[in-house]
Amino acid sequence: MVKMTGAEAIVEMLKRQKVKHIFGIPGGATLDLYDVLYNSGLRIILARHEQGAAHMADGYARISGIPGVCTATSGPGGTNLVTGIATAYMDSSPVIALTGQVNSQAVNSSYLIGRDAFQEADIIGITMPITKQNFQVKKAKEIPSVFKEAFYIASTGRLGPVVIDLPKNTQKESAEMDFSSPVKIRGYNPIYIPDPVQIRRAVELLCNAERPIMLAGGGVIASNASHEAVKLAEAILMPITTTLMGKGVIPENHSLSLGLLGMHGTIVANKLLHETDVLLNVGARFSDRTTGTLDDFCPDAKIIHIDIDAAEIGKNFKVDLSIVADAKRTLIEICKQITQKMIRKERSVWFDRIQQFKERYKDLLIKEGGLKPPKLMVELRKLVPNNTIVATGVGQCQMWAALYFKAVEPRTFITSGGLGTMGFGLPAALGAKVARPDVPVINIDGDGSFRMTEQELATSVLEDIPVIVIILNNSMLGMVAQWQRLFYGRRYASSELKDSPDFVKLAEAYGVNGVRVGSVKEFVNAVKEGLNNDVTTVIDVPISPEEDVWPMVPAGAGLRDVIWSAEKKK
Repeated sequence: MVKMTGAEAIVEMLKRQKVKHIFGIPGGATLDLYDVLYNSGLRIILARHEQGAAHMADGYARISGIPGVCTATSGPGGTNLVTGIATAYMDSSPVIALTGQVNSQAVNSSYLIGRDAFQEADIIGITMPITKQNFQVKKAKEIPSVFKEAFYIASTGRLGPVVIDLPKNTQKESAEMDFSSPVKIRGYNPIYIPDPVQIRRAVELLCNAERPIMLAGGGVIASNASHEAVKLAEAILMPITTTLMGKGVIPENHSLSLGLLGMHGTIVANKLLHETDVLLNVGARFSDRTTGTLDDFCPDAKIIHIDIDAAEIGKNFKVDLSIVADAKRTLIEICKQITQKMIRKERSVWFDRIQQFKERYKDLLIKEGGLKPPKLMVELRKLVPNNTIVATGVGQCQMWAALYFKAVEPRTFITSGGLGTMGFGLPAALGAKVARPDVPVINIDGDGSFRMTEQELATSVLEDIPVIVIILNNSMLGMVAQWQRLFYGRRYASSELKDSPDFVKLAEAYGVNGVRVGSVKEFVNAVKEGLNNDVTTVIDVPISPEEDVWPMVPAGAGLRDVIWSAEKKK
């Protein structure tokens, strides 16, 4: 037992959880905490907006695999975190959000929680639907146990964000702190070890399959099971298609990679999925953007679903066999039993069909001439090392990057999938760079998405976090405009961004490098220069407002109905 203030106990617990970086903005309700952090040895990264701090912590978590920590003061500070917390929740990212709160008991006759005090907001009630768990500290002595539970919950089972609300008086008051008590959470027991009976059934289905496909989601990356997924795929010549969160599970230049599945999935993945006789879903949740209309999803296939979250089994799609367990342990066991039962395949009719399909649609949408985003993504891939990290905004920029920038390593492509949060790209890239300062980090953004969190360029400069920002600038809310173009008679209702600033001057105003390019050659040179700069480089890439993202599955259609031009739509 050690006597110290609540703020001192918070910092001690952060150190014990091996936290090295904290992203946030201080305020009146967190002054005591920040005062202790001042000489703590922890790196405190000052964001310019709390949403940015949450996305930085999220990006840090996705790249490092350990919880990212963000802080905000009470009231608007906490509510500004909400979008970032919801983003992390939808994509199962382990974020710890520390929020200040007004006093929970009388201190010098000050207001208590529940009296609508200055900058009071019920952050517990607000974040309950978008967190794995949230806590409000009532007394300073609770801090060690609360922090242990919070980090344990965030980083086990299906990963996710946890909020710890810290009333100001609990930061100030002193108490005897017990740092030795073990974590005990009644009713919370994540299942990691797969059921052997279900494993045997899965092995039997896969061994008898003639046209198997694996759908790999973010759960594969979260459990560090990419190697095991590829090993199993190679053993039985099972191609792998991925969700947006699963991008990077298999090198996308691998002969068994089908690329992205879904609304903006590859032609090959979307068409071949309907020929499979066994679909092995590992760590994906059958989201609407991945499946298209469920009535036409894998109509003739047996479906195996592996997920650590039992709540996902059967939630969106009825399956034939479920395994609730850790993806890595499950794939190891399946691969072990399969290799005992059958000889490794070197060739098959299914494998040959896959290669024929890939050859048929190879480079179909990579057009020469002008600043075409697919071509730029291909050129970018040639320029940067395999371990380069890409973080994207949301919209057309996101889909162009997901489709045409080939990820070859896990944890090198991060984006807001479930929530689709515009503004995610830049702050997430900064968090990723803090996690991996040794590799290049690139934010591929649209002008609309970039403008939502552009202020974090200041954080990049003052905290010495250099990244490359590529703005695919069409002076439009691009994806909105694409839908209006295709389905609403080209009526661009509130989607034209006619007031777009000069992004080169904006970059210079923040103290970073800014360059506008007019050709592919200039783009290549700008990226090369950015890779060698020790400050952030913003590359403004003017593109036509008429550019569409292809392929595309129209809303309400099945994956086999994928189209790849406006003419095909007709």
